[in-house]
Amino acid sequence: MKTFRACAGFSLVEVMCAILILGVALAGLTQGLTTALRSSKESEQQTAAAWIAAGQIEILRAEGYVLVGETAGEIGSGPGVYRWRQSVSATRIEGLHEVRLVVEGSAGGGAIYELRTLLFDPPISESSSDTKRSDRSANRRSGGAP
Repeated sequence: MKTFRACAGFSLVEVMCAILILGVALAGLTQGLTTALRSSKESEQQTAAAWIAAGQIEILRAEGYVLVGETAGEIGSGPGVYRWRQSVSATRIEGLHEVRLVVEGSAGGGAIYELRTLLFDPPISESSSDTKRSDRSANRRSGGAP
């Protein structure tokens, strides 16, 4: 009569190989998830910064006049604070202004979004240029309408 040995089960080497493969796969999965979450957060910040920059440009357009200079401000509260800096400079063409708007995050890490555009503000006639420019400056400082 023949006796059969029970060979059912896994050897120690097979179990160690399975654990190694599982560990490598789990490490790759974890790395992939953290990369996806980081990309999602960066995308969210860039989208918010783009909306802020576009909003500031629209505010500048809605004022009806463009003054050369720099302004800055903050939008948001808590950890979602964004700082923006806007610089307006004249170009060689009279009435055409270059606007550069930079939005930074609350972490102070640097620029998240930068928007550059050109805005046209028709030149003021020579006869009333001094009074209109002073009126524009006063309205801009006080927050009044043009």
